[in-house]
Amino acid sequence: MLTDELRYKLLKALEKNPNVSQRAIAKELGISLGKVNYCINALLEVGWIKARNFKNSQNKLGYAYLVTPTGIEAKAKVTQRFLQIKIEEYANLEAEIQAMRAELSDFDAEIASSEINYKL
Repeated sequence: MLTDELRYKLLKALEKNPNVSQRAIAKELGISLGKVNYCINALLEVGWIKARNFKNSQNKLGYAYLVTPTGIEAKAKVTQRFLQIKIEEYANLEAEIQAMRAELSDFDAEIASSEINYKL
């Protein structure tokens, strides 16, 4: 499945280096080569990127992936959605940290109280 996070990261990688290999993208994103191929084909199909053939230094046929104007517009929308998800995750994480700190504070108070009772 092509998530907003994966779309964002893939489009960002292709904008940064249009001549990047699918293998390099897979390594950078920590996903399989097959998944990169599937995702690139999905982006090609919807017109967010175009692929141009070129010859690299080892005389192998390669591709330059160009983000189209439609792709740039879509990336902006994907970035906005992805950012909103990350903001929500951050807020949830902050709340969880505060709850854990309060729990730890209560635990420290219990220990202090039990030590005082033990000494008496």
